[in-house]
This record gives sequence, C-alpha cells and structure tokens, in this order.
Amino acid sequence: MEQIIQQITDLWFDTRGKKAAEVTKLPQSGSDRMYFRVTGEASATGATATAIATYNPHLKENQTFMAFTESLRSAGCPVANVLKVNTAGDIYFQEDFGDTSLLNLLEQHGYNDYVYSLFQQSLAKLAHLQIKGGENIDYGYCLTAHEFGKQAILSDLLYFKYYFLDTLKFPYDKQALLDDFEALSTYLTHTENKHFMFRDFQSRNIMVKDDQVHFIDYQGGMLGALQYDVASLLWQARADLPEEWKNSLLDYYIGEAGRHLSQPLDAALFTAQYNGYVLIRLLQVLGAYGFRGFFQRKAQFLTSIPLALRNLKAFTGNRKMGIAVPEFDRCLQFCTSDEVINRFEPLRADDSTPLVVHIHSFSYRKGIPHDPSENGGGFVFDCRGILNPGRLPEFKTQTGRDKAVKDFLEQRTAMPDFLNSVFDLVDITVADFIKRGFASLQVNFGCTGGQHRSVYAADALARHLRNKFGVKIELLHIEQESKAWVNG
Repeated sequence: MEQIIQQITDLWFDTRGKKAAEVTKLPQSGSDRMYFRVTGEASATGATATAIATYNPHLKENQTFMAFTESLRSAGCPVANVLKVNTAGDIYFQEDFGDTSLLNLLEQHGYNDYVYSLFQQSLAKLAHLQIKGGENIDYGYCLTAHEFGKQAILSDLLYFKYYFLDTLKFPYDKQALLDDFEALSTYLTHTENKHFMFRDFQSRNIMVKDDQVHFIDYQGGMLGALQYDVASLLWQARADLPEEWKNSLLDYYIGEAGRHLSQPLDAALFTAQYNGYVLIRLLQVLGAYGFRGFFQRKAQFLTSIPLALRNLKAFTGNRKMGIAVPEFDRCLQFCTSDEVINRFEPLRADDSTPLVVHIHSFSYRKGIPHDPSENGGGFVFDCRGILNPGRLPEFKTQTGRDKAVKDFLEQRTAMPDFLNSVFDLVDITVADFIKRGFASLQVNFGCTGGQHRSVYAADALARHLRNKFGVKIELLHIEQESKAWVNG
C-alpha cells in the first residue's frame, strides 16, 4: 500500500509540479480496483485541486476504460476526463465528481420531485450515451464478450444457478431448467435496438455535482439491448423505487431514446423484452451476492440478499415476459418464498430480548478477562497473528480508534479476513442466544498491549452486531480504560 501511495504522489508531482497535500484511500467496492482522492496544495486564491487516483493491476481493464472514456467524451457524454496515466499503465488520475451519488441523494431526500428529476436526467443522458456515444465505441476493447448476446445472457443465468440457486439445495429438473435458459436467452437476443450497454448502470455509479449527473464505472460495457441498463437503474434493490416511478420513468426513457433513433420505439415490444432484461439483471445481482457472500465470505453481501429477493418477488408477481419457462418459474417461486427469504433475514432483538453481548479488548500481558456471569466464559480471539501497528513509531501513542491505525489495519494487514471469520462464528451464537432467551455472551479480543488490534476488532464486532441483530452491547476496552486513553 505504501508503495502505491508513493507512486500516486510521484505521479501527482510529475503532473502538477507540486507535492500532493494529501492522499486518502476511498472505500473499496466489489472490484479489485483501489481508489484514492489526491488533494493538491492550495493556490493563492485558496482553491485546492483534487483528482481521483485509481490503482488497477489489470492493465487490459484500464485500457478499456481509457478507450471507452475517450469515445464517450467525444460524443459529449457525462463521463470523467482522464488526466494522467503512469508509464506502467496501472495508475491513472481522473476528474473528481465528489462523493455524492444518486443513491446517496435518494437515501437522504427520499422520493421527492428533486430526486425524480435526477433520475429523469440520468435516463436522458443514458439514452444519449448508449445511442450517440455508442457510435464511436471500438468494441474490440470489450473485456469479455463484444456483445451481450445469447452466450452472455446464458452466462448470467448460470451465474445465478451456480452461486445462488444451487446453494438453496432445491430439487429441480436440471435439464428442463437449462432448456428454459436456452429459450429465454434466444428470445431476449432477438432485439432490433443494440447499442452501447453500460452493464452496471445503477444509482451508486451516477455521481451528482452541482445538480448535474456524471457516470462512472462503465469499463464492463459492450454492445447490447437498450433495455438492460434501464432495468439496472429502475430495479436496483437498494433504491427500491416505487412502482409508479418505475413505470413513468420507463415511459420517459422510451421517449428520450426515440429522439436519438431513426424511428420511434415500439413501446409494447420494448416493454415486453424490458421485463425479460429486468429478470436477467435481478438474477445476475443475486448471483453476485451469492458469489461474494458464500464463496468470498464477504458478509455485507449476504445482508443484501433479502432485499434482492423481495425485489425479485415484486417483479415475478406483476410482470410478464411473453415466453413460457415453466421449470424456471418453479425455481423462482421457491426463491421468492417466505421460507427462503426468512433464511437470509437476520434475527432481530427487540425490547424484550434479555441478551447483552459484552465485548472486551484486553492485553495478554494482563490475562484473559473474567466472565462474572454464570456462563463461565465466552469467545476469546487472539489478534496477535495480525501485523502489529504498534511496532511503527508513528502509531505508538495512538489506538485502534485513530484513523491512521484503522487505515493501516484495513489496508495493510489480514484484519478484514480475520474479522469475517469472527463474524461468522459469533453470529451463530448470537442468533441462537436470542432465540433461546439467554441473557449474556462475552467476546474478548486480545493483543500484546490491548491498544491497537484488539481495540479495532472489538469496535468492529460491536458495530456489526448492532447493525445485524440490534442486540444490546456493552463495550469495554480494558487496557485503555485503565489508562483513561479512550471513553467507552
């Protein structure tokens, strides 16, 4: 990580002729790309220059992003300007659109006229990007298939099958399901309007600055049906748009797309195939959640599954695709049943739940904390296998609650993987204790001095259990309380 930051700093100096004032790592999403905000020194007027630095060792993906960006910008599409690329091709600067996404504004303001207007603006600019921007695209740069055709659709359906449906252990006729997949992919491939397909067009990839929308993360684009991107935006599970918004925004998009085409769209045919692409998109998302959650063991993706299933249930109950796929329908009915949704719904504590989870950080030099409850003890996790930030001079007087230490543990150690395993184990017991009416569970995190690793881990578990179960927490940093370094 230090080497990457140093390379970013050097590239900034080569670009600006001045040192960067600050390089801050931004939250990482599902990809392997790493993002940083670089802030330059203030000018004489007090203004500061910023850019987003991207580190990505996948050079072909970077080349695709550059090529698509150049083509889309030449057509007047609202995408970021690439400011500088290093000689290795694995770090580049791009225009900074800030931190506010369309999803952020939706969550902040709710379903009001302002947010609705931003969705309209997004769809209008999407139609322009797909049709006019797509005229300049060299599809030879596509990362996978050049076209979202039959094989790509089948791939998404199989992604859902292997990484989500098969984990449910539901008995289905495999050949009949594959036959349905074949029929559905053939049906959806026969569309007259194929243009540039963004592939991941959802509200978190739409940045809003000065009331104008800007698009990011389109390097997965390819030639495809117009409907797919519209389905991605309007049926995004986290956005959970009202049904009337989905319908009116779809009508709005059909009108906007028609303005850029040689002849207007057939609204009835477009909508019938749109419904098929909504289904494909919903299933692709579930497959991604299953892959990230079950196989890569990233707990945050599992928590999104109930919302995605309810989204799928709302769709399958009200929309028709114009093609019969009986075995597939049977599988979807099972996936959206209360039985399956309840599997993924975390048990929530309420006011009558007696359970209190006592979470401690401690120093092994002083010994493992005593459990005064009748349980006689609980979990004890040893954090000493994690690289110790206390060995570095700049962190000696800090704790696991200081930002610099947290950044170190998250970015330069195995702490995230360690905590994923901790969450898996503790979650089982917390859920069981809530069901059985137990009153106390103790979880201890120890490290050499009880100052850095154990403090960070204890805070992380407390936050996780509050968010997932709503359970009462008593958090105590034993060594730090004794030194009066931190409160609570």
